[in-house]
Formats: sequence, structure tokens, C-alpha cells
Amino acid sequence: MKKNKSTFVKLLKRIKKHSFFIILSLIMAAVTVATTLYVPILVGRGIDCIIGVDNVDFAKIVNILIRIGIFVGITALSQWLMNICNNRITYEVTRDIRNEAIEKIQVLPLKYIDGHSYGEIVSRVIADVDQFADGLLMGFTQFFTGVMTILGTLIFMITINAKITLAVVVITPLSFLVASFIAKKTFSMFKLQSETRGEQTALIDEMIGGQKVVKAYGYEDEAVRKFDEINERLQKYSLKAIFFSSITNPSTRFVNSLVYASVAIVGAFSAINGINGVSAGITVGQLSSFLSYANQYTKPFNEISGVVTELQNAIACAARIFELIEEDPEIPDAKDAKVIDEVDGTVELNDVCFSYVPDKKLIENFNLHVKKGQRIAIVGPTGCGKTTVINLLMRFYDVNSGSIDVSGTDIRQMTRKSLRQGFGMVLQETWLKSGTIRENIVMGKPDATEEEIIAAAKAAHSYGFIKRMSNGFDTVIGEDGGSLSQGQKQLLCITRIMLAKPPMLILDEATSSIDTRTEIKIQNAFAKLMEGRTSFIVAHRLSTIQSADVILVMKDGHIIEQGNHEELLAKNGFYHKLYYSQFDTAAQN
Repeated sequence: MKKNKSTFVKLLKRIKKHSFFIILSLIMAAVTVATTLYVPILVGRGIDCIIGVDNVDFAKIVNILIRIGIFVGITALSQWLMNICNNRITYEVTRDIRNEAIEKIQVLPLKYIDGHSYGEIVSRVIADVDQFADGLLMGFTQFFTGVMTILGTLIFMITINAKITLAVVVITPLSFLVASFIAKKTFSMFKLQSETRGEQTALIDEMIGGQKVVKAYGYEDEAVRKFDEINERLQKYSLKAIFFSSITNPSTRFVNSLVYASVAIVGAFSAINGINGVSAGITVGQLSSFLSYANQYTKPFNEISGVVTELQNAIACAARIFELIEEDPEIPDAKDAKVIDEVDGTVELNDVCFSYVPDKKLIENFNLHVKKGQRIAIVGPTGCGKTTVINLLMRFYDVNSGSIDVSGTDIRQMTRKSLRQGFGMVLQETWLKSGTIRENIVMGKPDATEEEIIAAAKAAHSYGFIKRMSNGFDTVIGEDGGSLSQGQKQLLCITRIMLAKPPMLILDEATSSIDTRTEIKIQNAFAKLMEGRTSFIVAHRLSTIQSADVILVMKDGHIIEQGNHEELLAKNGFYHKLYYSQFDTAAQN
């Protein structure tokens, strides 16, 4: 319950920004309730005008009907304005929350993204916010008017007959007790429902994204089995949540029916006594108004019980969204962080230690000194830390101890933006955004001219297939390259780096999906691009790094050999084994 209250407080802080529309909504709600509740009084007076034989005051009835029409019109107008205000508040709050969520994702450390499935994060930002919006809208629309209706009917009933009103008030707390008891049960179920829905979205995202692999390995049945298991749990939690929430309304209706019956019985006796002259009772018209008020008084309890159910669901969803928004961001740039506009290409790693998991060591006491313009190749078996070194250089992760200096400055004392602008990356895993081919190519240099774009495409050998496409550089491609082949996608990523021409390069299996003939051409283009630029090359195919100035051979997070291609072969060590395992298996024996 503490978490529930905390979430509600956070929500109120965000709603407070829209105080103008909240006040206007409250005013319109008050007008709606006041005019709605005044109509039964007019109806009661009209009934009193037709009680008795030959005692119908038509002139008065017409006047009452005109007034009823006016007040109904005012009610309709105020309710329309109130709904506009409520919609605006709801959708501006949800817009702000989604913006906060997306902004937080941009500054979250990569370890958070790596530690959560993409589908689960998407579920929080999309599905949970939608559920939250539905509950919030119902809360604004029905909660305010419901509370005001209850207060308003009590005031109007007291003016008619205080004793009958007392009977109504005495029974009312039962409705609150019933609703409160059931609300506690529903929150936990809605929370489990929301979490399981996120799990389901994550599985769907994973299976659709890897559909080719799923089919290739005949994983369909296992995927369906996992989905069915999650779906069964979602069904169980949803049914329980719906069951508890659905008994709220009938339970409160039962209590409210007791209120209505009490008013009818007490009011009827009072009216009879008044007619017989036994006591100063109420008129039949007043009894009619009282019964109308009793019905209007109890109706909000049914609506509020429904609102409470929706709010339980909304708060459960909001809690998950706020968990994401309140995650610790990556360590911010130091207040005195430097903006390095130009880097000279020198890189030093001094006694660097790093591990993704505290109790599982990966890189220990790593030292490396790179001069300007050197080509550094990093090779080694899978899991030895090659890509981790790249992550540390780009400061996607911070070192546990030691330091990394670029151009003589510790990268923790540089702004991340200026550090990353100094590097250009081509990774084995390509990434292209939805948009035109041109928009994807110019990401690193938005002000590039047409001539520069064409020159970069020709250097990367992507110009040929781009010109064959329907609209050339203005061809729109879908998410992650759409229907482009893996090789074409990688060529576009290489074109992007050829255009940007950053002072330092990182090539992580940059030509892994390209045919051998095109790869040789691109390697020549890369050779020209790397002239005078510090370059880090991660490769499994050792044929691609023979011309590197320095080859680092890594194993278990340590540099075990270092030198150029000829020197390492002459040592007849681990690199010698790696090299000949690819080119001459017999040479190992």
C-alpha cells in the first residue's frame, strides 16, 4: 500500500502542472451537478401542481417545463466542457510521461538495456501508459462528479427533510467498507496482470524478431508452449482481477438499494401522515424529488467503485512506468567535463579492470598505448573481451578501476558527446532507422553535400545497388533496413562512416556479411580512410588484419601477445595457432 500511495503522489505532482484545466473541470463539474440536482426539485413542484381532482395548474407546469429545459441545456454544455478539460489533462499527462520515459531510455546505462528485454520496456512505454490513461480519464470524468453529486444530493435532501436524510447517511458507510475491502484484493491482481503482459510482449517481440532462426531450428512448438504458459498465467491473473473488480459494483448496488428502500418506506409514511394531518410530513412531489435524489445519491457509489477498480489498474501500470522513469541514469558528465573538438588520435589504457558481473572477472590490469595513426587489431577467442574493450573506449560502460585517456585526457573528464564524435563505428550488428537511405547515410554528417554522399557511396561500393532502387538515395526503407540484404545493410553502415570521416575508427567485424570480392575492395577503401587515423579493428578473419601496425592477442581479458603479423607468426605462439587454424590446419600438427 505504501508503494501505491507513493505512485499516487508522483501522479498528483504531474497533474498539478495542468491546474488551470483542473480548476475549470471542477467548476464545470459543480455546475453539472448543481443543475442536474435542481431538476428533480422542479419535477417535484410540477407533480404537486397536478395532485387532486380539478386541481391542475397548467400555467405553472408550462413555466416549470421551460425552466427544466434551460437547466438541462446548461447541464449538457457544462458536461461537454468538463469532458474536454478532462481529456486534455489526461492526454497531456500521458504525453509528458511518455516523453519522460523516452528521455530516460536515452540516458539509461547500457547495462539496464542489456538486462531487460526490449519487449518488456516497450510494454511499459506503450501498453502500460495506455492502461494508465484509461483509468485516469475515468477518474477525472466520474470521480469528481460522483463526489460532488453525493455532497450536492445530501444538501438538497436536508433542505427537504433532515430525518429521512439521516437514514440515508447511516447506511452509506457500508458501501465504502465493501468497496475498500474489494479494492485491496484487486490491486495485487492488476499488478501481476500488468507484469505478465510485459513478459508476453517481450516473448512476442523476441520470437517475431528471430522468426527465421525459430523456423530454421524447428523451435515453433517450444515457442508456442512458452507463449501458452505465459498466456495461461495472464488469463489466471486477468480473471481474478476482473472477478474481484466485477463484484464491487453489485455489492455496492445492494447497499445502495437498501438506501433507496429506506428512503421509500420512511418517505411514504411521512407523506401519508402529512396528507392525514397527523404530522408535518412531506408532499407527494417532495417524496418524488427525494426518491430521485436517493437514486442519484447512490448512483455515484456504483460509479466510484468502478472508478476505484480502474484506478487500481491505472496505478499498477503507473508504478511500472515510474520504475523505468526513476531508474538511475548513467553517470552524468563531470561538471568540469571538457569538450574536445579535435582529438590527436593517441589512446592509452592504464591498468584497466572491468567486469559486467562483480563476482565474475573479465578484464584485469589491461594496458595499451596507441600512437596517432596506428592501426590496432584485436583478436582472440570468443568471450575474451574484444568487444568489451570497444565498449569501454566509447564509454558505453565505465571502467571499474584504472583509466582510459584519449588525447591525454581521461575520458571520464570529457563529455560523452565529444568523445563519441571522435570515433566512427561500424559494427557486425547493423542498425538502420526507418526513413530514406540518404537520412541513414548522413547521420554522422547532416550537412553533407550531394557530391560528398555520392563519393562516400562509391568508396563503400554501395552506390551501384542504391542507384538501382526505385528512388535512389531517397528510397524509403523500413525498420532495420526493411527488405535489404544483410550485406547491403552493412554497406550502408560503411557508407555512413566513409562520409563522416571521424578522426578515429572502430571496425568490429565490419565486413562480416559482405562477399569476398566486395570485401577486398572495401578493405582497400578502408586502408585509404585509415591513413593518418587511429583505428581499432576487431576481427575473427585474420586475413583482414595482416596489415595492422599492432595486433593484440587477447585471452581471458588479458593481452597475451603483441606485435605485427610477421612478429607474431615468428613467435610460434597463440596467434600462430589461431592463424593457421584458419588457413592451414595441417600446420598446427
